[in-house]
Amino acid sequence: MKNGVINVYKEKGYTSFDVVAKLRGILHQRKIGHTGTLDPDAEGVLPVCVGKATGLVEFLTEETKTYEAVLLLGKDTDTQDISGTVLSEREVTCGEADLEECLKSFEGIQMQVPPMYSALKVNGKKLYELAREGKTVERKARPVHFYEIRLLSCRIPRAVIRVTCSKGTYIRTLCHDIGEKLGCGGCMEALRRTRVGAFGIEDSLRLSEIERMVGEGRLCDILIPVHRLFDLPEVRIFSEADRLAHNGNRIPSGGYPVGKSIEHFETKKWQVKLFDSSGVFVGIYESDAPGGVLKPVRMFFDPDDEGRETI
Repeated sequence: MKNGVINVYKEKGYTSFDVVAKLRGILHQRKIGHTGTLDPDAEGVLPVCVGKATGLVEFLTEETKTYEAVLLLGKDTDTQDISGTVLSEREVTCGEADLEECLKSFEGIQMQVPPMYSALKVNGKKLYELAREGKTVERKARPVHFYEIRLLSCRIPRAVIRVTCSKGTYIRTLCHDIGEKLGCGGCMEALRRTRVGAFGIEDSLRLSEIERMVGEGRLCDILIPVHRLFDLPEVRIFSEADRLAHNGNRIPSGGYPVGKSIEHFETKKWQVKLFDSSGVFVGIYESDAPGGVLKPVRMFFDPDDEGRETI
């Protein structure tokens, strides 16, 4: 089994599930999961977890994300993006300075009402299914955090904005809300995700590139090992404790060296990246005190890993 994360560039026309299905065929492996849905018309960074790394999906979904969006002012649609039915068109009288001031007002924690055309469920039914039936239901506003919203370019009625935000944020809803605040309406014309946590667009690969590299036997060049995603001290256990670690058991205090990084790790419960005596990553462990018994928090060891990376 192959284990790790691939930084995929999702192209327009693909759903996130399409990407997973394509990768299953390329890698000949079933256990694959994506880390955050991108609409078919959107493109950009989509980290995909493979094998044991699927245990990271929840962790990566929580990561801060950055987008570049084209905001089209003066037009409202039912989907809040350009693909929807136009509900109204209004004159755009604001200028670039007005837009910049408006963008700044959205920075920080905001309450955002999810759009009707979304996969969120109400009473067991997806909102977009209800929307297609011509129904509109009440949606509760949810807190989202806009860490930064910057105007990259502007030629009214269009503007390109860069948004860094928390998970669960709808950029098309932000575009709609900006238009409403400016009094002219607005929708999202295009969207590209440029970053998810540590995964940047500059290092992402299209499916065709991944397929070519896998065919050349270069999967190890694009499969990012799980342990690299955790910013924690590293501990390599003694060989006597290998069996305990491989089975997900606790590691006694004498099973590993207490290094300097551990002695100065100032938290009540310190966590470490645990490696066996050969340098193979086992998982995340923690203890109540430096030098104490290490308990498994999350296991990633796979005895059948085809390409284990060691430290």
